[in-house]
Parts: sequence; C-alpha cells; structure tokens
Amino acid sequence: MLSITNLSIRLAGRLLIDQSSVQITPGSRVGMVGRNGTGKSTLFKVIRGELAAEHGTVTLPPRWRVGSLAQEAPNGPESLITVVLKADLERDALLHEAESATDPHRIAEIQTRLVDIDAHSAPARAAAILSGLGFSAADQLRPCAEFSGGWRMRVALAATLFAAPDLLLLDEPTNYLDLEGTLWLEDHLAHYPRTVIVISHDRDLLESSVDQILHLERGKLTLYKGSYSSFEEQRAARELLDAKAVKRQEAERARLQAFVDRFKAKASKARQAQSRVKMLERLKPITALVTEDVREISFPAPEKILSPPIIAVDNASVGYDPASPVLGRVTLRIDNDDRIALLGANGNGKSTLVKLLAGRLAPFSGKVTRADKLSIAYFAQHQLDELNEDASAYDHVRKLMGDAPEAKVRARAGAIGFSGKAADTKAGKLSGGEKARLLLGLATFFGPNMIILDEPTNHLDIDSRGALAEAINEFPGAVIMVSHDRYLIEACADRLWIVADRTVTNYDGDLDEYRRLVLSARNAEPAPRERSAPSEKPQRPKSDNRGSLRKRIAEAEAEIARVGDIIAKIDTALALPDIFTRDPKQAAQLSKARANAADALARAEEQWLEASTQFDEAAG
Repeated sequence: MLSITNLSIRLAGRLLIDQSSVQITPGSRVGMVGRNGTGKSTLFKVIRGELAAEHGTVTLPPRWRVGSLAQEAPNGPESLITVVLKADLERDALLHEAESATDPHRIAEIQTRLVDIDAHSAPARAAAILSGLGFSAADQLRPCAEFSGGWRMRVALAATLFAAPDLLLLDEPTNYLDLEGTLWLEDHLAHYPRTVIVISHDRDLLESSVDQILHLERGKLTLYKGSYSSFEEQRAARELLDAKAVKRQEAERARLQAFVDRFKAKASKARQAQSRVKMLERLKPITALVTEDVREISFPAPEKILSPPIIAVDNASVGYDPASPVLGRVTLRIDNDDRIALLGANGNGKSTLVKLLAGRLAPFSGKVTRADKLSIAYFAQHQLDELNEDASAYDHVRKLMGDAPEAKVRARAGAIGFSGKAADTKAGKLSGGEKARLLLGLATFFGPNMIILDEPTNHLDIDSRGALAEAINEFPGAVIMVSHDRYLIEACADRLWIVADRTVTNYDGDLDEYRRLVLSARNAEPAPRERSAPSEKPQRPKSDNRGSLRKRIAEAEAEIARVGDIIAKIDTALALPDIFTRDPKQAAQLSKARANAADALARAEEQWLEASTQFDEAAG
C-alpha cells in the first residue's frame, strides 16, 4: 500500500500540499487531477524520493519497484527493441550472468528464475508495446539516434511500461502521443495489473483507464472512488453539502453573537453570555469548496463571411520531394462552418495536409482554390518556443497594434486572458498553459476565417480544455483540428478525415468505431512515416527493407548462438553421473530450464527462417 500521512510539501517558499493524508491500495489505477501548478508533479518527486517533504511521510512496501517516465529521451546506437528490453533490469542481469555461469546449481537457479519472470516471451511483449505506440517492426530494429526527440520519448514510455513496476507513475504521458497512441495507452492502462497513478487532463483516459481519482486542490489531497464522471458528481454533491453546512453555521454563529451582544452587560446573564462566547470560539469555520473561475478563451469573429467553399482541393499531391510526395490524389472541400478533425497516426501526413491548407506548401500537381481574402490562423505546439521569452503579453500585443493607445492595448491583452499584472509578466516566466493561451490569442488576433489547431490541448488543464471547446463551438468560421484529446474532438468536430495510405478520406464512423479499428490494427505494421522537408533534419528516414531484414537475421542468429550455449551448459550439468540421485530437485530444475531453452531456440530458428525467406524474396 502507498501510504501518505500528514504530508506537507513546500517548494520555493510556496506551500503546495498542507497536512494531507491518503491511502492507495495495491492494484489501484488512480488518475490524479488538479489545476496546473498545484503540485501534482512535485508530489511524484516526493514519492520517488527525489525531493524531501517539509512534514509527514510517504511509505511504500519494501520490495515495491517504482517506475516513471525518464525526463530525458533515450539516445544512441542501440535498437529500440534493445532499449526497451534493457528496462527489465532483472532479466537483463540474469541473461548476462547466464552467459558466464559455470556452476550447475547457479545455472539451474538462473534458468528457473528466467522461466518465473517469463523472460523468453519478453521480446514479443516489448514488440507489442512498441507497436501499440506506433513503431513498425522495421522501426523497432533501427537505432534510437535515428528518431526525433518526440519519438524517442515514446521509446522511453515503452520501456517504462515494459518494466511493469509495482507502482507506475505517469505524468501527462499523452503529451507525446497522437490520438491513435493515446487510444492504445488508454486500453493498456485499463488492464495494468499493478498500481498506477497517472497525472492527466485527458477526460477520456480518466474515464476509461482508472478506477479512482486523486484530486489536489488548495493543498489538500482527496481520493474519490470511480471514474472521472463519478468524481465530478461526487464533488458537486460535496460542494452542495458544504455550502449548506456553511449556511447553517453562519446562522448559528449569528444567533450566538446576538445573545452575547444582548446580555453581556447584564450581571444576571453574564455567565450565560460567557458560555456563548466559548461556544463561538469552539465553532470552527467550515471551509466550503470554492470553484475557481476558469479564464475564458475566445476567438474574434471574421469581419466578413466568405462565399463557400473557402478552400477546394482537386486531385492534389504534396510533400517535400516531387519524386516521392507524402500525399496524393487529395480532393476535398472546406466550408465556412466546418468543424473537421484529422485522424491518422503521426507521420502519415497530417502536418503536411494542414501546411497545404494554410498555404505554407504548394502542391506538386492538382489544384488548390482559396476564397478571395481568406484569412487563416495557424496554431502548433512547437510555436510556443517561438515566443519572445523576454517580452510580456502586453509587448506581444503591442507589436500587433502599432500606435494604438495604451488603454486599448491593455484591454486587448485582457481579452486574451492577460489583464492587470499578468499582462506584464515575461513569457519566459509563464506556465505552459499560459503560453498556449497567449499563442492562441496572438494567432487568432485579427479575426480569421479559418483556424487550424495542431495539438492545442497540451499544457491545458481539464477546465481550460473545456473553455477551448466552448471557444471553438462559438467561433463562426471553420476549424481544422489535429488532437489526441478525444473529448475535444467529440465536443467540437462534425466531420472526421483520415490521413493514411498517402491520401485523405472521409470517415463516416464515430470515435468509438475508430477506437476499435485502431486497437485491432495495432497488431499490424503501421503505415510508413512522413518524410521531413529537405531543410529540416530528417525525423523518420525511409528504411531499406532488405537492411532491416539483415538486422533481423543477424539478431536471430545471435539469439540462436546464445540459447545454444545455455543449452550446452545445462547439458553439461545434467551429464554429471550422480546428479539425479544426489540432488533430484536441482536435476528437475535443470530439466525444466532445458525444456524452456529449447522452446526459445525453436522460436529463434523460426524467426531466422522467416526473415531469411523474406530477404531472399526481396532480393528477387
């Protein structure tokens, strides 16, 4: 059991958690929620032992392994599958020891333990996790160094999940994923066999993957049983009860005070009045739950509604290399009031499509027709890094308003969520959510006809995501969304387009159907990754199929040699003349270990045969 007792955490002089206690039983799947900056990530650091608490204790069972996502993405020449397999430290250590062990008794212990931890199925389990997170079989054999930072963070997530710690701590894991990867992770966490605590602002993940909600608000931790919707209902009921209790207490306090005021000067009533004073002192105030107001998000309406369609694409191909376009045969139409969500795994061409729609990429062939005076606002997460860290929200707004009076500039800064002193805070000191709000306000500053939102919910808490959904629904122009947040898509989108197989198609089903489609297809190899622009560092270079097959053959051969060596050592131990009479238990362990090693050898030989056959076919 994870036991948090009278815990107080202070960071940089600010009290984040104040005398809070909570008990989390083994096997619980807990979603941790709370406004940004309340101390959720800091609590994780205390649980991991990286930060000392000011007061109180965090107690874990002595043999529990605690796992969390590494802050730095893995890098180097090792293949993805190797990086993930090494996350199981015990298996890795046992395999290394098995290569040099000579004592028959120790060989038997090693092989028995490998059987107990299901070590021989580890490569298949690791490959399944990598596949679920979007890596093809060929990708899994490529070096980590060939992938971009975002993809390597997925590898780090895969390694953490593969290690299957007794307590799994995940802090906003979907920030690194597309919708397809998020759907797979939701399903994986829902079946996680040990204890997991996940910090998330994703309503659907909290609804489908956890059975308890840990809420951090105003320094207090409160554990609620059930999913996120159940938590909202319980909290609303608690707010109502607390409000009634406060009202009753205020009435009682007023009654006692009136008695004191009336009779404190009368000697005959002095004792009773003093008694009421003591009652007032003992009457501890009830703290009602106060719902903090969520700052509104709004998008200025376009000055003029254009004649539809505002964009028409006819049989276009687009990409970064005319010889190998990312998308082809693209035919689509966008009208004034469209709400369109783009589906499809990262790398299939969603970014290329929105760049085509925004006019940032010209088609290689076909035709793109845009309405006259069409204005498009484009928001992407990477643009957060483009904000001037030394400039305030006021400075950014002033830059767009020229010589406008001070009052108008400050009023406009307030309209996008930065009023008063907040307008003068430098961007470098803003939180991720505040930066996202500022960038959304700047991108839509002049009232666009169409807004393109590429992963707008990263860094936004649950309430702010709700405010964003309201802003999208109230905006009179068109909206194109790329998001891993299922709630946002379901709340706003009325059309779904799938970007896959190098083209764009309309999807007539709903997101529940799409979820089933994704989960069933994740056992198959994902579509090829999108190529980067020539001016950029290649994120996912196209792999040579024969080269990946050579690697598979070499790895299978190495596995055959390794397992064959283990079998030889076991056979040597079993050949001892008196082993079955002197130590029958050890002999039984060795025999079991040999049978499992033989099964592993057979699997390795099958993999070698399959890869060799495919290589011969590819060679013609």
